Amino acid sequence: MAESMQGLHRSHRCTEVSNANIGEKVTVMGWVQKRRNLGSLIFVDLRDRSGILQIVFGEENVGAEGFEKAGTLRSEFVIAVEGTVQKRTAAVNENLKTGDIEVIATSIRVLSEAQTPPFHIEENSKTSEDIRLKYRYLDLRRPDIQRNLMLRSNVLRVMRDFMANEGFLEIETPILCKSTPEGARDYLVPSRIHHGHFYALPQSPQLFKQLLMASGYDRYFQIARCFRDEDLRADRQPEFTQADMELSFVDIDDVIEVNERLLKHLFKEVINVDVEIPFKRMPWQEAMDRFGSDKPDTRFGMELCDVSEVVKDCGFGVFTGALENGGSVRGINVEGQAKMPRKKIDKLVEHAKGCGAKGLAYLCINEDGTYKSSFAKFMTEAELDALVAKMNGKPGDLLLFAADKNKIVWNVLGALRLMLGAELGLIDENKYNFLWVTEFPLLDEFVSTLDFKVETVYQAERLGTGHAVMMAKDFLESHKGDSVVILNGDAPFMDSKTIEKSLEQHINTQSSATVISAMVDDPTGYGRIVRDENGDVKSIVEQKDGSEEILKIKEVNSGGFWFDAEKLLSVLGRISSDNNAKEYYLPDALKLLLSDGCKVGAYTAECSDTVLGANDPAQLEELNNIAKDRGYTC
Repeated sequence: MAESMQGLHRSHRCTEVSNANIGEKVTVMGWVQKRRNLGSLIFVDLRDRSGILQIVFGEENVGAEGFEKAGTLRSEFVIAVEGTVQKRTAAVNENLKTGDIEVIATSIRVLSEAQTPPFHIEENSKTSEDIRLKYRYLDLRRPDIQRNLMLRSNVLRVMRDFMANEGFLEIETPILCKSTPEGARDYLVPSRIHHGHFYALPQSPQLFKQLLMASGYDRYFQIARCFRDEDLRADRQPEFTQADMELSFVDIDDVIEVNERLLKHLFKEVINVDVEIPFKRMPWQEAMDRFGSDKPDTRFGMELCDVSEVVKDCGFGVFTGALENGGSVRGINVEGQAKMPRKKIDKLVEHAKGCGAKGLAYLCINEDGTYKSSFAKFMTEAELDALVAKMNGKPGDLLLFAADKNKIVWNVLGALRLMLGAELGLIDENKYNFLWVTEFPLLDEFVSTLDFKVETVYQAERLGTGHAVMMAKDFLESHKGDSVVILNGDAPFMDSKTIEKSLEQHINTQSSATVISAMVDDPTGYGRIVRDENGDVKSIVEQKDGSEEILKIKEVNSGGFWFDAEKLLSVLGRISSDNNAKEYYLPDALKLLLSDGCKVGAYTAECSDTVLGANDPAQLEELNNIAKDRGYTC
């Protein structure tokens, strides 16, 4: 049975009715949350997106037919009710916004009947996610989900108003666009018009907003839909929305300041929470060292403690082995948990392994000051005392330690800290600690994940390839007697096979230097490899300096070289910047070695793509197209 609502107009949402409406006639519509039949009276909890309102059906008010209808109501029936607001005759329900009133029904229409739902429409449902997603239209009726969506809507409204007042223009950017190399895989959409070609869905509006800045729009803002074909994360889906902005003629403090005021305004307007600005700032290194995370929860303590110096000479091989391999030993103090059951400690160990660790060491400080530990037998009493002192341990505390590469140690202890903080009730969910994490290392962070040692140097002034190598003089000094390879970072097709084979030739021919070359059909723009009658390198001649005969040579310099480190050092300081660009060129080192009577060879790569490089976005795009056409994979 389904009745028409024709002639009825909703006067209020459920929670818009209040004690200010007592004595008034109202018309409400929504879903039946619950029905209670007490014989002469039927109570119905009516639900809409605003909340719940109690409806009372009595035959003397709603009539026999209406009372009979009320008796047929079941969960999720959709009804329209006319009635009069009155003060509750029973006790006030403090858990409801409308808990002090009720509506005495005078008429009822059943707009839609419902089958028994597959799960209860209630907050914090324990129903499996698969079932809830199958019946998503029912899941979206849950009050907590509805509040989330309404909160999101309110946030966007307030955000738009704020940004407009700050001089930002809300500009939509394209959804169908050209694929660009970014951090994740693109979602591709085939073109109907251009067969074999694809649109990409934007990973972010990055290029478009930079275009807008270059076009003079000054301040841009967008609630932007983004798409990334990557695995699910706790805070990221393949399809997501971000508040996107771009500003011109500003510095970092200007960007931070406008975002701080935006958040302060949002929190006050949306949830009536006062947020203090400016926010605290913390360098990335400090965040990782203290919390094991680049998005640290600073609402509780249990900070990481580096004990590497304390245990560097101890007898516990797990600790010393990690330090010898360039890692660290760090711990957290779980205060008052020395009596944690062994079964629970074992679960922590398994959790640590899931985060990449080989295991987890622990030390319990008993109430009498003695220790119970997984590694005590490997350390002296004095070493254990020093370790406990470093951790600020006291009787009753549980100390947990991880030993490995820094990245693994941070991951393990950072995850354990958050898990234990939640389990032990240390996190105040009503507290907001905003924090800017600054000075991300980028390259250094990547390097820290590698299984081998990497040293970096900074070239403050870019004065040519030879000058770049000069910055690494200390490294070369420490590797006298070794062979070193020098490669250009903008040559993506220089593969490991080419590097290995060129080294083999370099060693076998006992050359002081070996150029990695390639044969190309069009050598224009490249330095030519000029060989002598023995096949050794006689010179490298740049395009602008070549004679008509030399320019016919199709063997060109890739920019990759093997050097005997000691021989390179002998000529490095003699490279001159006496040229039009006033730069130090690495190929000049070969000229100097040749003038010193040293042997210089050349290894010709099997694939001519080896020499290809990118000096601008257009060339990068060209290389991407080549990679796609030839099936190169990363």
